[in-house]
Amino acid sequence: MFPPDRVVPEWVKRRVLLLNVTYEPLTALPARRAVVLMACGKADTVHEDAQGPVVHSADWSVQVPSVIRLRTYVRVPYRARIPMTRAALMHRDHFRCAYCGAKAETIDHVVPRSRGGGHSWENCVACCAPCNHRKADKMLSELGWTLRAELVPPSGPHWRLLAATKELHPAWMPYLGVGAA
Repeated sequence: MFPPDRVVPEWVKRRVLLLNVTYEPLTALPARRAVVLMACGKADTVHEDAQGPVVHSADWSVQVPSVIRLRTYVRVPYRARIPMTRAALMHRDHFRCAYCGAKAETIDHVVPRSRGGGHSWENCVACCAPCNHRKADKMLSELGWTLRAELVPPSGPHWRLLAATKELHPAWMPYLGVGAA
């Protein structure tokens, strides 16, 4: 894309939330792709970013937005389960330890894998390092611990995006249906 000796503009590294015409979140795409969709008339700005850079061409200029919306509907194939990723698990548990409520830093298997526990939404939780070390490969009943919430797989279109994206722009939150963590 850019020669190795050339400095890459900062705006190229930005991500933009892409919404369907129905305001359903589809993906977080590179700012460059978002500008191309807008220039071709396929998308409109939904949320401008006041600190966003302005991109210029010979006869057109646009401020790089934080959220854009397609002008025509795109059918999204249905997938039964949301893929479990570290980012999505942390979002599901609101970045809090499932055992003590402190800030989560790691992932823990409630039923340890060494004891037959699986790597699934129903068996994994966000966990702080002290609780993770104290629990080790023990069962909750051996420690007398309980979970702060029921372990359920997330549902909804915004979870596919959360599973694939580590950093979320604050302006995306209303379109994702989640509170800022």
